[in-house]
Amino acid sequence: MEVIATALPGVLLIKPRVFGDARGFFLETFSAERYRALAGIALPFVQDNHSRSQRGVLRGLHFQRTRPQGKLVSVTRGAVFDVAVDINPASPTCGQYVGVELSDANHHQLWIPPGYAHGFCVLSAEADFIYKCTEYYDPADEGGLAWNCPRVGIDWPVRDPALSAKDRGYPTLDALIGEPR
Repeated sequence: MEVIATALPGVLLIKPRVFGDARGFFLETFSAERYRALAGIALPFVQDNHSRSQRGVLRGLHFQRTRPQGKLVSVTRGAVFDVAVDINPASPTCGQYVGVELSDANHHQLWIPPGYAHGFCVLSAEADFIYKCTEYYDPADEGGLAWNCPRVGIDWPVRDPALSAKDRGYPTLDALIGEPR
């Protein structure tokens, strides 16, 4: 397993070892001991989620306000552009983002520690997106950041994404946390 630090504190790109032959492949998607030793992921996972979306769907940018979730995300079918945004006003990287392609071909994972906004858009005809969470989802605690926030400036690989009504209504970072210092 290869662990690569990104430009955001604690956000890691993880490249699991893939063992393949003429029959197919095998990879270990999570081992508490190995992920703790190699990536420093020590929080317990309490919930696993699976979503399926069509090309052009953009989900996010979501976060939990008082019980933030750490997420270990990957794609089992298709491809997505996955994004983590630092929304901590006290952080020197507040308003910055990391975006990576996750796919069934590259088998990469992204570790997003608690406290970041997260979202993705689907690049393939269809994608199955799975993620392990360190806190339970609570709809009453959910917050969001506008997918097209000009201050963050995410270079999404889709021009006119399919969005839920909820995702269309999220505030900009300035409205969420205030003007930059």
